[in-house]
Amino acid sequence: MSAAAKPRFVVSDEELEGLVHRYTRDITAMDRAVKFDPITGRDAEIDHMTLILLQRLRKNILLLGAAGVGKTALFIGLAQWINAGKVPKMLQGARIIELEMSMIGGGSQSRADLEGRLIPIVKGVAERNATHTQPPIIFCIDEIHQLMLAFKASSYSGIADLLKPYLTAGDLYVIGATTREEYDDYVTVEPAIDRRFQKIMLATPDVEMTYGILLNMKGNFEKHYNLEIPKEACARIVKLTDRYIRNRNNPDKSILALDLACATAVKNGVEKALDAASIETAVAAEAGIDARAVK
Repeated sequence: MSAAAKPRFVVSDEELEGLVHRYTRDITAMDRAVKFDPITGRDAEIDHMTLILLQRLRKNILLLGAAGVGKTALFIGLAQWINAGKVPKMLQGARIIELEMSMIGGGSQSRADLEGRLIPIVKGVAERNATHTQPPIIFCIDEIHQLMLAFKASSYSGIADLLKPYLTAGDLYVIGATTREEYDDYVTVEPAIDRRFQKIMLATPDVEMTYGILLNMKGNFEKHYNLEIPKEACARIVKLTDRYIRNRNNPDKSILALDLACATAVKNGVEKALDAASIETAVAAEAGIDARAVK
């Protein structure tokens, strides 16, 4: 498109970029800067996400799953697919931006202040998506139930209504994440919002899948700690967290146990490879039990 034919936007490029920089996380840019571990084991779900995003009408997604199963990791996973060129042409070059409501609302003195920050971001993105002259900008919102009118505990309650006109027009792509319980309690009671989203249920990864996730992540932990992490150590962590940490879900509990085990090993002067004692100490700490009970 020539410079003369370039669309004129209500929210200028400079204003939108300033708002994005201050109040959001540009996940695609962060991934290009290698800020994230590789997301693995969720290819089917990411493929399903791309199918929904390609659609003309209901191209918004709700990721539903228990805490710790990796819902928000799919924001990163989709960004990694985009950056790797693994998405269809319509989504190539798309930009994944996470709306961080704590940043948008931070320091605001009134509801009008909060909306004054959010509305230009939404409007700026929507009017660019509406032209179909550039790759889409996709919003991600963690704990999206907090934006629903029924969620009285949140200072952002009712913000979802600001998105409704843009969702109706089809000018926004939104990926939200929440638990099934919070979805039932706070999203389904607002059918005008609910029907604009397609749902993807995320099952809790089993032991085998979690082991594979740790194998793909361990390289970054090895670089950070300057410590070898044998495959057997990953298997041991997954086995022990599955046995002793019953009130939390994989892969989150195994990833955190791996991190703590490496930190424990370094603190205790282990220099070569992650050892069994450090793993048992870390799992015990995460489980709130005596390390001597971990076998």
